[in-house]
Amino acid sequence: MNNFSDKPHRRSLRLSHYDYSQSAAYFVTICIKNSENLLGDIQDNVMNLNQFGQVVKDIWHSLDTRYKEVILDEFVIMPNHIHGIIFIDNPLEIIHELSLPEERRKMLLPKVVGYFKMNSAKLINQLQSTQGQSVWQKNYYEHIIRDEVSLTKIREYIVNNPLKWHQDIENQQVKPSQEEVQFWQSFGRKDL
Repeated sequence: MNNFSDKPHRRSLRLSHYDYSQSAAYFVTICIKNSENLLGDIQDNVMNLNQFGQVVKDIWHSLDTRYKEVILDEFVIMPNHIHGIIFIDNPLEIIHELSLPEERRKMLLPKVVGYFKMNSAKLINQLQSTQGQSVWQKNYYEHIIRDEVSLTKIREYIVNNPLKWHQDIENQQVKPSQEEVQFWQSFGRKDL
């Protein structure tokens, strides 16, 4: 399986002219570097977090305290990735028509994801005595949720993700099911 964020000379997966600080809902997927099963394991269709998974859970649940404009919705930690829905309300700043990477970083969604990745990686590295090592893949996947039908579909996917680990696209031990591939293709993922 191709990992969409570990390719050399990757282009940004962000839309260059989309304002990621505007009010919207986002489906976010963030993967562990090299798809390592770092965050725990699934037994009997239940995700069992280890200490690293607990760090990730704690940092994620702190995001709406740090960023008042963020409302957290469904969220799941899997062995080698996370999925979550983030609502952004009353944006910090409105930035239109920006295409430079340094300008896009000023937008709220990349700030939130960057904070999450940096702080969870820092704590995981402290626990592993591996300061400065990459924990997460360099990029992340996000999808702008455009309607209630998509929101419901994504919520169901997140809630049921541990039950479907045996056919998950991020599970390196199995071939993903056709249903799984179709789910991701319906959101424009082309690396399958």
